[in-house]
Amino acid sequence: QVQLVESGGGLVQPGGSLRLSCAASGRPFSSHIMGWFRQSPGREREFVAAISWNGGTTKYADSVKGRFTNSRDNAKNAVYLQMNSVKPEDTAIYYCAADLTYYDDIYYLNPQSDAYEYWGQGTQVTVSS
Repeated sequence: QVQLVESGGGLVQPGGSLRLSCAASGRPFSSHIMGWFRQSPGREREFVAAISWNGGTTKYADSVKGRFTNSRDNAKNAVYLQMNSVKPEDTAIYYCAADLTYYDDIYYLNPQSDAYEYWGQGTQVTVSS
């Protein structure tokens, strides 16, 4: 079992910044691929970012590339999403998730939500002036 708890959401103005955190507990954290997804009303959950077990490889959705940065601190069992230059369309509930799948390619990061076994409860991010 892996327990995930997101924090750091809130209201931010367009062009501003926000840092989301995800605290993990349970099974050893350092072996998991960690992902961020988001969902806004009336839309399906979408991939935002993912990071490899050691933080050496990251993957981003085109919509956030260059604005968001995914990082992790295995010593603290935590993963972070730094959101810069936010836009109103970034408004959503943000979820962190853990992918425990073994991939032959150790650098592969799966953007499909159904690959992720464990999910946090989500944190609301609202971008509005």
